[in-house]
Amino acid sequence: MRMRRGRDDEAEAAGVAELASLADGSIASDRRDALEASVAASPALAAQLAEQERAVSLLRGAGEGVDAPAGLKARVESQRSAGTNRTPRRVALAGVAAAAVAAGAIAVAVVAAGSGSHGTRFQAALAPTRLAPGAGGEATLTKTSSGWQIDLDATGLPRLADGRFYEAWLRSRAGVLVPVGTFNEGRNVTLWAGVSPVGFGVLTVTRERTDGNQASSGEKVLAGPVRPG
Repeated sequence: MRMRRGRDDEAEAAGVAELASLADGSIASDRRDALEASVAASPALAAQLAEQERAVSLLRGAGEGVDAPAGLKARVESQRSAGTNRTPRRVALAGVAAAAVAAGAIAVAVVAAGSGSHGTRFQAALAPTRLAPGAGGEATLTKTSSGWQIDLDATGLPRLADGRFYEAWLRSRAGVLVPVGTFNEGRNVTLWAGVSPVGFGVLTVTRERTDGNQASSGEKVLAGPVRPG
């Protein structure tokens, strides 16, 4: 029984490490598609991936303003490059974040983001696509008790009417799309999301029509990553 338990622990650690690799973008290309398919099919794995992506976001935010001890940085980079350490990357991420908090530079930011308190904000800079080369936009996502309020301001998008409209979406790393609202023109738009940008880190805008099909048309006019801000 002990041997069986030990193997289960090793399998669990390897699974956590792979999810962490997917979250920080360092996973091997030959494993990405299979793991993303597994995440898309499993709410439990999707929740674990969201947790890992949140840890990565906190770590990257910490790294901008805090210089972690050189020894700790070297160990984390060595583990990332080698890719052979069986210790879950969650431990490494937590170690760097703890060092940053100890330095005192991001204590308030970590508490605010980690607590899920109202007012937590994310930002997205939206770039144009070939369907709307002159367009652009910015969005602010703010956590409220009702969900995430998305304030979008876009330019270069002609007004759509008579059964045609724009629709905004949040997309996960696994490619899952969640609609967050529709509009006719891009100035001073307010949208709402019931999913967190921690797990759905890309904001897109598509052109749609009232054809009875609720899926995305694929006619993307704006897109951009959502980042803590």
